[in-house]
Amino acid sequence: MKKIFVIVLVATGIHQYQFAQQPWSQQMATTVMKLWKDSFSLVPGRPAKWSYDQGVILKGFEGIWNATGDGEYFRYIEKQMDYFVQPDGTIKGYRPDEFNIDHINNGKLVLLLYRVTGKEKYKKAADLLRNQLVHHPRTKEGGFWHKQIYPWQMWLDGLYMGQPFYAEYASIFQEDEAFNDITRQFVLMEKNARDAKTGLLYHGYDESREQKWANKKTGLSPNFWARALGWYGMAMVDALDHFPEKHPGRDSIIKILNRFVPAVVKVQDAKSGLWYDIVDRPTTPKNYKEASASAMLIYTIAKAVRKGYIPSNYLTNAKKGYKGLVTEFIKTENGQVNLHGTVSVSGLGGNPYRDGSFEYYMSEPVVVNDAKGVGAFIKAAVEMEMVDKQSVGKGKTVLLDYYFNNEWKKDANGKSVRFHYTWNDKSNSGFAMLGDIFAKYGVKTAVLETAPTLEKLKKASIYIIVDPDTEKETTTPNYIGDNDVKVISDWVKAGGVLLLMGNDSANAEFTHFNKLSCSFGIKFNEDSRNKVFNNNYPEGGVAIPVNHPILKSPKKIFVKEFSSLEPTDGAVTILKNGDYILAAVRQWGKGFVFAIGDPWIYNEYLDGRRLPADLENYKGAEDLVKWLIKPVAVKK
Repeated sequence: MKKIFVIVLVATGIHQYQFAQQPWSQQMATTVMKLWKDSFSLVPGRPAKWSYDQGVILKGFEGIWNATGDGEYFRYIEKQMDYFVQPDGTIKGYRPDEFNIDHINNGKLVLLLYRVTGKEKYKKAADLLRNQLVHHPRTKEGGFWHKQIYPWQMWLDGLYMGQPFYAEYASIFQEDEAFNDITRQFVLMEKNARDAKTGLLYHGYDESREQKWANKKTGLSPNFWARALGWYGMAMVDALDHFPEKHPGRDSIIKILNRFVPAVVKVQDAKSGLWYDIVDRPTTPKNYKEASASAMLIYTIAKAVRKGYIPSNYLTNAKKGYKGLVTEFIKTENGQVNLHGTVSVSGLGGNPYRDGSFEYYMSEPVVVNDAKGVGAFIKAAVEMEMVDKQSVGKGKTVLLDYYFNNEWKKDANGKSVRFHYTWNDKSNSGFAMLGDIFAKYGVKTAVLETAPTLEKLKKASIYIIVDPDTEKETTTPNYIGDNDVKVISDWVKAGGVLLLMGNDSANAEFTHFNKLSCSFGIKFNEDSRNKVFNNNYPEGGVAIPVNHPILKSPKKIFVKEFSSLEPTDGAVTILKNGDYILAAVRQWGKGFVFAIGDPWIYNEYLDGRRLPADLENYKGAEDLVKWLIKPVAVKK
């Protein structure tokens, strides 16, 4: 009977959803790296083009990289973008004078590469794309035309192509006024394209009313195309990643999301959880359930729930949709995972002319492994693979100190920016990947830019202080004082979890930092252990004992040039390197303190780009995060 049961599962495809050994995101990424090994030549036999499709896939790869710390995914992004971005920052095949909003989409990956590597060529390439938006033609109300060859038109698609890049660029380079313009794009699109009866948005809007497809009164195209809705939804949740917390546009976009999501779930197929190509006409002959749109809407809903933009009950819709997506469209064929069911393209106008009719949409071919469909699937899969982990740290906040560690530098435009152990820094010295791990487990990240008070700390479950400044790093350091020690100690005693990360003798402030750590019975010695010469990483290997109470997954981690610890008065040694104590734990009232002699979990040692595979800092960071969320006492 068991054999018959397995055969039935294989036949229906249910086994693929329930019993996949590797996450679907990674299985699909393997297919991508096989199909497009060297460059994104989307049409076999033709040269690779600078196309928005690759940007969708590579954003999916970025998501996998953030979720795993596996450098293979970053290197793939880098390789694909380097085919186009030349040493002088020009972009092969890109023509800004075409004013095609689609061509902005890949800029998201250019910005990623700049933020991670700091290479000037990526900054120059991003500047080219940003400059297109400066001169891009607009409607009379200020909305970006979809393309110069489509005058006076805004399409839902264009919001995804342009606005997340625009928002990230504005965030990085402190173009605060740009967020008003970005907000305008979403507001105008909803204002002009939303159907008051259904809440759905039509595919396109022609301000001039000149197009044959445009309603002469409203300027709207005739149908609600599923993938257009998906583009618009993804645009909102991705652009919000970069909005300043207090910018009014943030609230405006969240309100649009809260009108958008109820509308799209009303037209979600009740049985399969998927969306039809023309979403409001499921019973019309020839209409079909479409993979890319379903993936995009699943991603939008799941991410909006995770970020707290919409009520959590909508997660049921995302889960149902994802199950249907995998069951109906994912097939393992000849040892390769493939995505079926994506319409290759659908547009408005052009030559031959596309009239936006239902018959037109049904005439476009449906294909296997369409790049944008595959990219949307990976994005959705990454998001859904986090769902079960969210409950681990739900309702908790991790607070990162920006007061005792308060370093600034000039960016490429000469503006002052904070750096070194910060959540938004993706370079070697940042904590962006650590922040992604916390987010994966449902913990909200926050910062404390002022001296700690009990009132401020009460808002957090976890507080991280790393490598407080010396006078070499900051002209006027904020040293830890007696009042800070009392406030932090009282907070821990009441149930807080404190993570203290020091550094070696040449790069750390000890006198004041030790006031705090010694109050918990843990002293940072002013030394430097585990020297590593150049990039001889194995020299910095620290073996993790079997059945370690906190670091359960890695066999070895990399920690170089650390300050050894001297635990006393009830503090427990948790990790040693030879004769030297590297980490210690102290239970303090209802709370806990974890102290370690090096900031060993910043990007350089988590992102998989440098360390050999046997040095498993990412796994160690995940284990530490899970312990910080739910600490348990460690016995001597």
